[in-house]
Amino acid sequence: MAAASEEQPVINKNKRHRKEKPWDTDDIDHWKIDPFQPDDNKGGIFIEESSFATLFPKYREKYLREVWSAVTKVLDAHGIACTLDLVHGSMSVRTTRKTFDPYIILKARDLIKLLARGVAITQAQKVLQDDVACDIIKIGNLVRNKDRFVKRRQRIIGPDGSTLKAIELLTQCYILVQGNTVSVMGPYKSLKEVRRIVLDCMKNIHPIYRIKELMIRRELAKDPKLATESWDRFLPNFRKQHLKTSEKTIKKNEKVAAKEEARKAAGLDASNPDKKEKPAKKVYTPFPPPQQPRKVDLQLESGEYFLKPHEREAREVQQRKQKQAEATLKRRAERAEVYVAPTEEAAPTVEEKRKRRHTEVDGKDGTARSKKKKKDIAAEDA
Repeated sequence: MAAASEEQPVINKNKRHRKEKPWDTDDIDHWKIDPFQPDDNKGGIFIEESSFATLFPKYREKYLREVWSAVTKVLDAHGIACTLDLVHGSMSVRTTRKTFDPYIILKARDLIKLLARGVAITQAQKVLQDDVACDIIKIGNLVRNKDRFVKRRQRIIGPDGSTLKAIELLTQCYILVQGNTVSVMGPYKSLKEVRRIVLDCMKNIHPIYRIKELMIRRELAKDPKLATESWDRFLPNFRKQHLKTSEKTIKKNEKVAAKEEARKAAGLDASNPDKKEKPAKKVYTPFPPPQQPRKVDLQLESGEYFLKPHEREAREVQQRKQKQAEATLKRRAERAEVYVAPTEEAAPTVEEKRKRRHTEVDGKDGTARSKKKKKDIAAEDA
């Protein structure tokens, strides 16, 4: 009896009632999603009609009119009817009696959303597949400054679209940056990664950090030994360094000293000409400053306080008109300055030219003396 008990293997109490399944082999993919066929719909025709509508911008109208026949053909295969309303600028999809897949109406809704956001029909129709989903990320209200928003949105695309292409290759997604939204199509897991990259980029975290992390993850996934281990030790940890005030001051002083040395080496003045002069310190007095007069006190001094309301209004209107007249005169004078002829030097007359010609400047004392005839000079010498 003891030998028989030793031969029996020890069975875990949680797996005591499990039976062997000879039909369940390792070559079966349990995660495979089989396409939904009309035979799979056991309920038959839908009782109620479901519909979705979305608006599209004016610039998409021409393209949608050209490809609407292709959109209708794609949706007809799944029993979905579609309508293009050019008057109100909207697209709508609805179920019909031929619809057999209850989830396809949501896929059709995503299709018209992507078409409205600028995705081509050849790419947008892939969202009707079971393993493809879409996500439209709104980025318009994440950054207030318009210039900063444009720069960060361009950072997602990168130089010549290199950053966007890298994200697409690593996540197996299609990404379109259009206006205030980013349209993404791909597997469910990858959509989450792309949303994280886009939102972080709008929060001033460069996409290259996420791209580097995704590349490391892809390489680690190839190693079966690391399937049950934590990958934290391999992933980079990017943290922003917060410097103390003293450290910032030291760095600033080092930069200033380096600039001064460079100026000295170049033979320039070491003092910085752009540096603003500090205002002179005021003499300390223990007495408080004199109290400024109130608005009512000023009105009492000028006599405005005792005026009636209509007189006060008339006075304000008069002062306003006077200011406007002064400003008009000033502007008129500025405009008239353009038409004032510049002062030109008058051309010398014949007499002035003759005088200049007969005048010499003595090099020693700088005095001028006129030329005389030889006879007069000889007479003076005699």
